[in-house]
Amino acid sequence: MAAYSFDTEVVHGGEGLPVSPGLPSLTPIYASSTYRYSQMSEMDAVFGGEQQGYVYQRYGNPTLTALEVVLARLDNGSDAVVFSSGMAALHAALLLCELQAGDTVLLARSTYGATLGLLNQIFGPLGVVVRLADFSDHAALEAALQQQPLPRVALFEPLSNPLLQVADVYTVSKLAHSVGATVIADNTFASPYVLQPLDLGADIVVHSATKFLSGHGDVTGGVVVVKDAERATALRTISKLVGAILSPFDAHLIHRGVKTLALRMERQCQNALAVARWLSQQPAIAVVNYPGLAGHPQHALASVQLCRGQFGAIMSFEVKGGDKAAVFRFMDALKLIIPVTTLGDVYSEVLYPPMSSHRDWSPKQRQQAGIGEGLVRLSVGIEHIDDILADLKQALAAIG
Repeated sequence: MAAYSFDTEVVHGGEGLPVSPGLPSLTPIYASSTYRYSQMSEMDAVFGGEQQGYVYQRYGNPTLTALEVVLARLDNGSDAVVFSSGMAALHAALLLCELQAGDTVLLARSTYGATLGLLNQIFGPLGVVVRLADFSDHAALEAALQQQPLPRVALFEPLSNPLLQVADVYTVSKLAHSVGATVIADNTFASPYVLQPLDLGADIVVHSATKFLSGHGDVTGGVVVVKDAERATALRTISKLVGAILSPFDAHLIHRGVKTLALRMERQCQNALAVARWLSQQPAIAVVNYPGLAGHPQHALASVQLCRGQFGAIMSFEVKGGDKAAVFRFMDALKLIIPVTTLGDVYSEVLYPPMSSHRDWSPKQRQQAGIGEGLVRLSVGIEHIDDILADLKQALAAIG
């Protein structure tokens, strides 16, 4: 490169250097918003799809590609596209279904509060209708699917938020496909370590990568994994046009977190089962919702459907006779477990659903969904089990 003035050198110095023959052991963070080629014909071929490559951050990025490759493999999908948040990923998955005015989405009654909000407030004004159904009751689900107009989409969480109801993914998918509905499974609560819905018939899987996939509470992201390759092109077009892209820095953090997913989940699931068994024996607790307990309504299904003999790291429980004030006393008394509005991190976390995840639901809606005023959601971390139980014990004593 010719010698330039100082003012020019600070702009261009060090760029465009040849890549070393040695490959980095980890995918680097490609922070460039655009890419250049030695010949314009090469860039033209990349734009036209005749040649693989990158031209602009919104169209693709090597750091994001590395993450998408591993996430597609973990869910046994044909392809995956990452987004800036779990809600952005869910939005993209619904757009992928080409919903139009008059179309119906059948949504599981027990589900994340913002999912219903997205459908009602964003898709509702466009003429999309939402119907609710109990996806764990196959007779009720089949009746809801047969109701006219037939739904275009069936959307559910195999492990539901916050009541941990277990849906039979195979049966749900079979029933939904019989009426021509596309099946979207939000698998955030389980993670691919515990469940792979595409193998059981789902068409599209969504994760909030903020949670178990990253696992360290330091990043926000989402992913859509598709079963059929023909959906992948349309999904990438949605990503380009909507623009809710993941930054390469966040992609790097999520990819780093994924590397320890199996180790973290094994410990978290083991801890969660121990916590659930302990809580179920406490006189201050009315009920514990955890599929690993023999008394859970779908325990037999969970034992067959979930992988590796694990039941996940999340549970919820009702404080006996509890209300908001009692729950707040319990959460304020916690010393190790963190009261935060997330889940799936290496540290244990609690949340009060009526205040946060289901705050926008009316009291009647929460009551119909079985979300009581004394409900607490607990995401169990990797700490030593004795320390987790000791913290829960002393906090329960604060309820009085």
